[in-house]
Formats: sequence, structure tokens, C-alpha cells
Amino acid sequence: MKHSKMSGTEITLQSGDYTARIVTVGAGLAGLTLQGHDLIIGHSVDELPPSYLGKTLMPWPNRISRGTYTWEGETYEVPVNEFSTGAALHGFMCWEDWRVVHADHDSATLGALISPRYGYPWALEAWVTYAVHSTRGLTVTLSAKNVGSEPAPYGVSSHPYLSVDGKTVDQCELTVPADLVLEVDENLAPVVTRSVTDLDVDFRSSHTIDARRIDHAFTGLPDTEWTVSLRDPDTGLTSSLSANVPWVQVFSGDHPALARSGAAVEPMTCPPDAFNSGKDVIVLAPGESHTLTFTISGSLT
Repeated sequence: MKHSKMSGTEITLQSGDYTARIVTVGAGLAGLTLQGHDLIIGHSVDELPPSYLGKTLMPWPNRISRGTYTWEGETYEVPVNEFSTGAALHGFMCWEDWRVVHADHDSATLGALISPRYGYPWALEAWVTYAVHSTRGLTVTLSAKNVGSEPAPYGVSSHPYLSVDGKTVDQCELTVPADLVLEVDENLAPVVTRSVTDLDVDFRSSHTIDARRIDHAFTGLPDTEWTVSLRDPDTGLTSSLSANVPWVQVFSGDHPALARSGAAVEPMTCPPDAFNSGKDVIVLAPGESHTLTFTISGSLT
């Protein structure tokens, strides 16, 4: 393990041809390779990673518009941290230094308390487990338990950026098996759900991203496990994320520090602004737990 002021403690996991690097700040995924080929955009433990690279998103993913929501008749305010849209983005846990609960050569579990506060007066215990397998790749398990006395609204996601050795996504083939996509306004707040063909983001059949700017929440996914893939047509290197949740955010890496060298693929239990719409919000009763599991794997064919 290596400790740094920027991203906390680094843990390296290895099995077969897979190697993963985990950092404790944000319970983040900082690297994943297959036979030395990069399957995500990684970062150093000594670096403050841009654009939420690999972060754990709890107790909500994506945005709460205007940083305010109403729950059970009460209105709550949470800090706005994306001033360009006036939204509260990605929950509270991205920059917390999670404790190491367990670590060995191929798996690690990090834990944290999501403590009550004025804008979210519920107490949750949270855990993230990363496990590398020689054939399955990396499995990520995100769990939370309500340790308070009142039901708590909850949503969860993770923020890895799939990459194929850093190749520009314009030249890569993307597959997203979703029929529907959420249209948003100028502040990225939800407006209406549309067909993927309406917004020119139909990737149900794999094709190149080209110059498209993608920052969309997709739904209409298969009821069983689905897979989003990014593939380099020149080398055949493919990075894939598989999950079984109703939403996935895909972002084409349009950030100056990323230069479209990968695409964020965020499996989400609920859509943007769910704490306002109520759509797919999980209600954790006292003592109740929830778990989201997804895998990232690679292929060289």
C-alpha cells in the first residue's frame, strides 16, 4: 500500500492477467489493466483525479437540481457543487477517505459512515468491495445499510471511465443496449424520456462515436444483466461494463484533462434528480441494506 495526501491509500489487486488499483479517497477505482492494456482511464494515487474518475457515488448519483428536494413533506437543501448547472452532484462520499476493512492480493473492502446532516438527516453504513478474478475481470460491490431509526431515500452509482489504451473515443465503437434516453435542459435537469433515435444516441448496434458529445442517462435496458462496451476497431481491444440496474449514464469524456480518451459508464439505480421526481428512488427502512454489483472486463479479440 502507498499513502498520499491526494487520493489516500493505494491498494493493488491482481489475478491472472488482470491488475486493479484502488484508492481510499472516494473508494475509487484508479486503474484496471488486462495484460498491461488499460481498460479504464486511470490516475496516480498522488493525483487529484479530474471529472470524478472512478469515484463512488452515494447516497445519490448524478444531480439534485438546485440542491433542494422534498421528502415525506419536508424540504431539504444540500450543497451545490456544480455551479454551471446549479446542481448538487454525486452525493457526499467522493472526497471522503474511506477506511480499509480488508485487503489481500485479489480483493479489498473499504467502509465509511454516511453521517446525518441538515440536508440528509439519515445515517448509513457503506461498503465497497473490489475483487479481481482471472477470467471474470473486476467485480465491484457497493452496499449500504440504514443504521438510523427512519426510512432513508437512497441511490448509488460508480464513475469509471471505460478506455481502450487511451484511444480517442471518436474512433471507438460503442455499444449501449438501451431503447430510451433522458432529454435534459440547459442545466442538465430532466425534461422527458425519449427514444434513443430522437437524440441521435442509438448505440443498440455497435458503431463509432465519431464527434458526438454524449452526456446522457439511458434506460429501457434489458431486465436481465446488460453490457456497455467500448472497442478499438483497429486492435480489437474491448472494455466492457456489465450490470443489472435500470439506468446508465454515458459521458464521452468531454473534459479538458481527459481529451475524450475514454467514456464514463455509470450504472445507476435511479435517474438524475430522482430525489425530486421520486423515480426509482430506493427507500431503505431502518436496518435494511441494498447492494449494487457490476463488473468490468476486457477482451483482446
